[in-house]
Amino acid sequence: MRFRGWIPLVLLTVLILAVGAFTAVRQDAFLTEYNINNLLLSTMPLALVAIGQTNALLVGGFDISVAALVTMCVVTASFTLKPDETTFALFLGSLAIVGVGLATGVFNATLIRILRLPSIIATLGTFSILEGASLLLRDHPEGPINADVIDALNTSIGVMPAAFIGVVVLAVLADVWLYRTRTGTAIRAVGLDEISSRRLGMSTGRIVFLAFVVCAVFASIAGFYSAAQVQIGSPIIGDYALTSIAAAVLGGASLAGGRGSFVGTLLAAFFLSLISNILPLFQQPTEYAQMTIGALILLALVLYQAPELIARFRSGRQTVGRLRTREGDAPAA
Repeated sequence: MRFRGWIPLVLLTVLILAVGAFTAVRQDAFLTEYNINNLLLSTMPLALVAIGQTNALLVGGFDISVAALVTMCVVTASFTLKPDETTFALFLGSLAIVGVGLATGVFNATLIRILRLPSIIATLGTFSILEGASLLLRDHPEGPINADVIDALNTSIGVMPAAFIGVVVLAVLADVWLYRTRTGTAIRAVGLDEISSRRLGMSTGRIVFLAFVVCAVFASIAGFYSAAQVQIGSPIIGDYALTSIAAAVLGGASLAGGRGSFVGTLLAAFFLSLISNILPLFQQPTEYAQMTIGALILLALVLYQAPELIARFRSGRQTVGRLRTREGDAPAA
């Protein structure tokens, strides 16, 4: 089991190094300070959304609404983080954006835990509501984002964005929490078997509720970095719903719940951003990125589940062998 948990981390590290080395040899522009800094900053929104999505997957759920939530936060930023605002007004505007994520998370969690709706249906409904609200507030890109806020979000220490360093530290600490603390064990237990966890006295409802709230709050934080990239209140932002699930699965999360890695999710988010970064350098169409992501997801699902598939195959062969032995030992009529 321990070896199985390391497979995503090793595989993603090898892929990142291999693709990076190949690109560095072929394209001189790849290792420039500008491109590396831009690559890490472009990873931020997906990494934050995917880390939040991992929380939902750990308890056996999905959050489709994160894509529309990021868009809603960008649109909200165009109203609350306007140019020439005072520092205090910007602070209140930032709280409003996080508040949008918090309210969305509570709404989703209420639908899932109190009304007992399937997570994919509940969050799909929320997705439509947020998407419509974003288009109602901004039917086209308008409303510039405060330049000081953008500069603060893009602050770098050398070539490394300060925020990216913070996300790396967060992912490492989150994995330590997930696998070395009782609360981390509890959230994995709920994802593996909610009924048994409830019988053992765990607050399964509270754990699932908080998982979806945390997922939405991380998506709202990702909205800050999406706003810093587009720098305007655009109602059309990238599809973070599917890519965040893809990053979590590539990072080792199980679609059935109970297994995942925040460090693995971060590595997967970086790798997916790396693919999108290098395609223009080779003058290749961006559609190849979507095809590559889909192929990698299928490969990851097969590879990560290889121990289970092999165990089932061996069990099947043993069962067939026993049946044949019994048939051979049975007396003739």
